[in-house]
Amino acid sequence: MRRVPSLPAGVRPRPLTALALALTLVAGGFAAWAGQDWYAAAHDDRSAYAAQRDAALAAGEQAVQNLNTLDHRDVDDGLDLWEASTTGELHEQLVAGRREFTEQVREAKTVTTARVLSGAVTELDDRAGRARVLVALRVTVKASDGARTEKDSRMLGELTRTEGRWRLSALGQAPVGGAPAG
Repeated sequence: MRRVPSLPAGVRPRPLTALALALTLVAGGFAAWAGQDWYAAAHDDRSAYAAQRDAALAAGEQAVQNLNTLDHRDVDDGLDLWEASTTGELHEQLVAGRREFTEQVREAKTVTTARVLSGAVTELDDRAGRARVLVALRVTVKASDGARTEKDSRMLGELTRTEGRWRLSALGQAPVGGAPAG
């Protein structure tokens, strides 16, 4: 018969100590793996790109909504918001035509409100600070006689990052529909 080596005299097996040591090693290994994974994710360019995309989309949706909302009773504040939402040539056009546009809105006595239905970033050049967005919105116009009309539209906006903020630099209607079925 084969003899099994025995522990020295006075030493007893300690299964709890061995188990605690094993669990400590497993927990340490998991912590090292999780820490490395967290560090890699925190320093990944994709997360920074995604954050810029989200910021551009939020700013684009808000700016398009701003430029489709105006109340004849508070035209100056509305147009101030338009100007704060824009940059470049679009901003210059709004500033140049402000007085004439104010008179037209006050004479028409309309209240226009917009609500964003959905939006998407179609292009993003984070390094150049340029983006394009497509925004679907519902525009409600209330005339002075109380008549209301609603219209859904899609807008294409170009954004430029200036002073750390995304602002509209161009805005236009997106084409609706496609080619007729043949």
